[in-house]
Amino acid sequence: MKKRFISLLITISLFSAGLFAESTYTVEKGETLYSISRKFQITVAELRAANNIKESDVLKAGQKLTIPEADIGTAAALSTTKNSTGKITPSKSTTYTVQKGDTLYRIAKNNSMTVAELMAMNGLNSNSVIKAGQKLKINAKGTTTAEVAVKPAPAKPVNTGNSSTIDETIISITDKVPDTRTYGNTVNADNSTKWPVANPKVTTVKGKVSGVQLNAKVNEAVKCIHEGTVMYVGTYRGFGQVVFVQSKTGLIYAYTGLGSVNVKKGAYLVGDSVIGTAGVDSLTGNSQITFMVFQNGQPIDPAKAPRS
Repeated sequence: MKKRFISLLITISLFSAGLFAESTYTVEKGETLYSISRKFQITVAELRAANNIKESDVLKAGQKLTIPEADIGTAAALSTTKNSTGKITPSKSTTYTVQKGDTLYRIAKNNSMTVAELMAMNGLNSNSVIKAGQKLKINAKGTTTAEVAVKPAPAKPVNTGNSSTIDETIISITDKVPDTRTYGNTVNADNSTKWPVANPKVTTVKGKVSGVQLNAKVNEAVKCIHEGTVMYVGTYRGFGQVVFVQSKTGLIYAYTGLGSVNVKKGAYLVGDSVIGTAGVDSLTGNSQITFMVFQNGQPIDPAKAPRS
């Protein structure tokens, strides 16, 4: 366990500080999309979208891959198995014809969009591979995609059962990067609103992160607030340890900055299942988590997201 901890700590320290921008990587013998995704702390689905790679494709030594800039909204959108309710509609759109060598990542970047926006506009999912000649809807020049909103669902009885799938790993995050977050108001949690930690102070966050920071006790249990399937577990660049839980309606609940993780990908969690424990924010030194909810890759107000 000690050797595993040291290895993970070194990996995080080496890569988190210098790999936030897009880059190109040459595949080495024996490497897979999974091993490369772990090295750069992004998801396999992001790698596939950035390089227009099919799930069945096998990498070759010497192959060049685009390593996309980390975007947790895109990671969330690519982790879903279905589109969630609600449509993302730009104020103006136009049609783009896919060219040979294009990727979703490149088309989105060239048109000031996110991959999540491009996917939502065209009904694409994480398994989609584009082809030359294909027509895609894109934002017209100078327009942006409208944010989506979700109405809170009626309260349901809370199931207090815990997931039986345990894979606990404790990782200390030491990355020292500029704090690009923009903070809003800090309020005491409303007693009528269920949060992943008990009675937190809730601070809204914008910028690279769009959600809320929740202060917590040291090593406090972080609980699932809506039942669903675990779609991603891993260290995500700039966010520490992350767990994505997808509801049956396709919403992604992102629990980030965890100190430890108690679940595995594929596990089905009921309300109040323990996901892990709160971590220590590397920039503030406080015990807390950052919590976000995404609809088709677009952030929605976590306070209004459905609970179960």
